[in-house]
Amino acid sequence: MTSMPAFAADQPPLEIGMLLYPGMTLLDLAGPQAALGMHGRTHLFWKTLDPVMTDSGVALMPTATFADAPAELDVLFVPGGFGTVAAMKDEEITNFLAERGRDARYVTSVCSGSLILGMAGLLDGYRAATHWATYDLLDALGVEGGHERVVADRNRFTGGGVTAGIDFGLTLLAELRGEEVAKVTQLMMEYDPAPPFAAGNPDSAGPERVAAARAIMGDTMAEGVDVARARRMAPQPA
Repeated sequence: MTSMPAFAADQPPLEIGMLLYPGMTLLDLAGPQAALGMHGRTHLFWKTLDPVMTDSGVALMPTATFADAPAELDVLFVPGGFGTVAAMKDEEITNFLAERGRDARYVTSVCSGSLILGMAGLLDGYRAATHWATYDLLDALGVEGGHERVVADRNRFTGGGVTAGIDFGLTLLAELRGEEVAKVTQLMMEYDPAPPFAAGNPDSAGPERVAAARAIMGDTMAEGVDVARARRMAPQPA
């Protein structure tokens, strides 16, 4: 659990719960946490307290197990990553999210994390964002895809791929603490992006680079369509 600096001493700290799982993308979590973590306590959840390896080879240390996770959260957050499909199939993960998601003030994700939320039934009837390469999985889940950088639908806030996590974090922070707090936080982060290349989305990158990116990502998400469809077709609890 991380401590909160004296940014807004007149307000109680936010309780921020973030899921860890093997093969998640580090930046999916680090970007939102950089924005939100200044204003609350961050809890990192996994089945055990053993280190969890991300898909970039950096391990993260959980601070609480699923069994010990706080019951009341301001933010429940799920990152994406190459381990998404395995997490979608893990009933221990989806059951935990379904339980905590019922009481969380905001249910959120970045990148393909929305697919895991969808498998937990937490995006039924909501619009959501995901990584540009995985909107077919959202569709297979029966979730309406929104291609904005950040999609806000009532208390569901979802971000696009990887770097959208910073935009997501600041957008959610504005909802939780007000726009001025979010703007000061953005300044503290010196978040003033000026990417070196116009290649950050499929439209600007062009078809050859899109094909190259898909080849690098491989077939890791192909199985996810079948997993998502199976969930959609299965009887759901009332």
